[in-house]
Amino acid sequence: MNLDLSDVDHRVGKPVGGGQLWDPCSKSDVRRWVMAMDYPNPRHWDEEYAEQFGGLVAPQSMAVALDYGHGAQPACVGYIPGSHLIFGGEEWWFYGTPIRPGDKLLQERRFHDYKITDTKFAGPTMFSRGDTVHRNQHGSLVARERSTAIRYLAAEAEKRGMYADQLAPVKKWTATELNEVEKLRHEWLLSGRDGVSPHFDEVNVGDVLPRRVLGPHSIASFTTEYRAFLFNIWGTFGWTAPPGIEDPWINQDPGWVEGFEFDEEGARIDPRKRDGLYVGPSRGHIDEERAGAVGMARAYGYGATMGAWCTDYLAYWAGNDGFVRHTKADFRGPAFEGDVTYFDASVVSKEATSSWGVPIVQIKLRLTNQDGGTLVSCTAEVELPL
Repeated sequence: MNLDLSDVDHRVGKPVGGGQLWDPCSKSDVRRWVMAMDYPNPRHWDEEYAEQFGGLVAPQSMAVALDYGHGAQPACVGYIPGSHLIFGGEEWWFYGTPIRPGDKLLQERRFHDYKITDTKFAGPTMFSRGDTVHRNQHGSLVARERSTAIRYLAAEAEKRGMYADQLAPVKKWTATELNEVEKLRHEWLLSGRDGVSPHFDEVNVGDVLPRRVLGPHSIASFTTEYRAFLFNIWGTFGWTAPPGIEDPWINQDPGWVEGFEFDEEGARIDPRKRDGLYVGPSRGHIDEERAGAVGMARAYGYGATMGAWCTDYLAYWAGNDGFVRHTKADFRGPAFEGDVTYFDASVVSKEATSSWGVPIVQIKLRLTNQDGGTLVSCTAEVELPL
């Protein structure tokens, strides 16, 4: 029981290829994304409101929606027979260049490194990291991302059945419980709607941010999220390769188990052959039987979505004059069907003069489910006005 790394080692540290969207970002793309993320900031969808700020602007989290493969492309490099992948975390740096409708993001990708760890989930497990640089059509630096992919032997994860043993049945929420969830959700929707930023001098270490809740998660919500990633739309991207690389790893087979691979040739005729909810590695997200085949027990959410949730949550609190500069999110477990996700955060430090050259507050953010299980542990640096 070993991961075959013969096609991995020689790729470490090298640029890699991937998908590149053909078209610029549109207003509808932005609206579809924030709707899927349940992110209510009217600057991103309300034409009349946004006019006072020069028109609609995309949220910072839009960078991952305009990338191929949920941002994991440079972290999933090399053929590993019988493998599958889940997300392990994301780190983002944002440089102050907004994404607006009409912009086109271009990506530079590099396979950074990996390590092998023995896990209860699947035995020998690869934690691999890849870097993506996002620039717009003018060459301006928008963001950098470091994505962590968890690659493992699907058959071993299925045999061990860790989540199948740990998970309770899909929760049946009472009307009273759902009303409480909706009340908290609505309070958060209103909490940052006016866009007023907390000023640096007014914020203190220990301050608690408004609590947020998402869910209950469902097949419908997972599907809505998946459809908001533009590369999942038929024909939206082409393959690109970095110049001067003999073997640039563009769209090669990573070694997915049967039933989880794409059919690239078939997709020239049939849209379902390139739609990951029908075929391909994402189908387990909405199919309990397929989820079990890769050790996930039942339908579950997307790692890149959880990373976007963190950025959106912090940006909503920061307001129109604030800006999320850096986030580091470690994914501890997925959002499963039937669960809700709570967001709890507080200010842990302040820097009037930071390495960014602006006033920064550091935020500690934790995402948990209704049983208190941790889904995400995130630290962030948020710029606030003086």
